Amino acid sequence: MQKITTFLTFNDKAEEAATLYTSVFKDSKITRVTKLPNGSVMTVEFELAEQKYIAMNGGPHFTFSTGISLAVSCADQTEIDALWNKLTANGGEPGRCGWLKDPFGVSWQIIPANMGQLLRSDNPARAQRKMAAMMQMHKIEIATLEQA
Repeated sequence: MQKITTFLTFNDKAEEAATLYTSVFKDSKITRVTKLPNGSVMTVEFELAEQKYIAMNGGPHFTFSTGISLAVSCADQTEIDALWNKLTANGGEPGRCGWLKDPFGVSWQIIPANMGQLLRSDNPARAQRKMAAMMQMHKIEIATLEQA
């Protein structure tokens, strides 16, 4: 049983966000939609890669900050590209160093599972080149980091 569940409060797009997220990640699904007496959506419970989340429509005073993000460890460049493209489509915003904001304002880190290894080197100059290369990227490009 998952002890801690991430709770995301949207202005009024909880169901749309959950629908996007569950379409992007394998082993994902919407498990429950709770509606108010007027028929509007109050909460959406969903799972992403078997992790539970709850999205709520809380009104315009709720906004997201880059101070918290959802980090996704990707197996390869193909997965990075696919997730990046889906989460930045329709109003999403690319950030730096693998970060992005989706169309709903939620921050994500789309990074290779071996990011630490990609940035390390026994040669301090090479490690510095790798870090400098990453700092110039929006979407992470594994081949560029390997060559730096």
